[in-house]
Amino acid sequence: MVPEEASRLLDDDILPLIAEANQLAGRIHPILRDSIGDLVRSMNCYYSNLIEGHDTHPRDIDRALANDFSAEPKKRDLQKEAVAHIHVQQLIDTGRDPDAWPASAAYASWLHEEFCSRLPPEMLFVTDHKTGERLEIIPGAWRKRDVDVGRHLPPPHEDLPRFIARFDTAYGSPPLSKTRQIQTVGAVHHRFLWIHPFLDGNGRVARLMSHALYKRLGIGTSLWSVARGLARDEERYKALLAQADGPREGDRDGRGNLTQRGLIEFCKFFLDRSVDQIRFMSGLLEPTTLLTRMEIHVEEEVRSKRLMRGSFAVLREAVMNGEVERAKIPSLTGYEERGARNVTSGLVERGMLTATSHRAPLRLAFPADVAERWFPNLYPANAGSRHDR
Repeated sequence: MVPEEASRLLDDDILPLIAEANQLAGRIHPILRDSIGDLVRSMNCYYSNLIEGHDTHPRDIDRALANDFSAEPKKRDLQKEAVAHIHVQQLIDTGRDPDAWPASAAYASWLHEEFCSRLPPEMLFVTDHKTGERLEIIPGAWRKRDVDVGRHLPPPHEDLPRFIARFDTAYGSPPLSKTRQIQTVGAVHHRFLWIHPFLDGNGRVARLMSHALYKRLGIGTSLWSVARGLARDEERYKALLAQADGPREGDRDGRGNLTQRGLIEFCKFFLDRSVDQIRFMSGLLEPTTLLTRMEIHVEEEVRSKRLMRGSFAVLREAVMNGEVERAKIPSLTGYEERGARNVTSGLVERGMLTATSHRAPLRLAFPADVAERWFPNLYPANAGSRHDR
């Protein structure tokens, strides 16, 4: 459950993860961090859906968050699935999740119930590929029948209580040191998927659990997500998961029933993908280059008369100070009060700025079409193409 040699073999991966996560968290204004969190949750949802084979266009996710659902049933169901995922991650990011340790049966059950209870009824069924029987998914409930996942045969359903209890003991009590816990995030992810306690939804629960676990360990924030890294290397992700399912390979391959060598390799991959995503977001959020990308885009919009001159000055203030006081907008733009209001209205209508009320300070927002310009490579160039077909 916890690789015996992890402390030595994974140390080199731990140090950059901690250092770069702290650097990224300290670089961004707390208010701006909330805005970027909204964007990252949508991104995380997109990539987690992609791993599940559900390719939802980022703009469809935006529309769903604005309660604008497609008339086409399949697309509408995928939109509702996206909203459910984002809701659960927002609870995690804002500290409104349970006190239970994320690597625990109680937390896994909460994740599954919180997510599945928000799905449309049509999505709460799976079909047994052997019998053709239609099986109902009960939110938060362990499976009551045996399943197979590709070539992997998870434990029989009657043995789940024993395996779940072992999961809790290994990862929650007695508590591991912080370093060991960080090293073990990948192991938690794999072992949960190996047990496969739910009839469906185990992959999504495992990724949300990893996100929550990183956050509790002081590494994860709303500014980055490992799901993007896993999805962009999906073939290797799934291959290493399968490799870690293998049996122990002799006396030097740990003391459990499963291969320690395979588990350590998956843990290293998981840590590597985590560092890669922190570095990716750090590059995108570097203030000077971010402002340059924003300025180029806004100048194009001004030339096309979709925004007014002075718009970039307002957006720059939001980047540097987290928000913009409405009273400052005339001085920022050089317009009188009426012209300044028009600048503000244009930015709000385009979704670039948002506020909790018509008098509250304005903060940045990142609708999908804007995110594509300000945050290049956040999504793949063909985002949503499989679904569109």
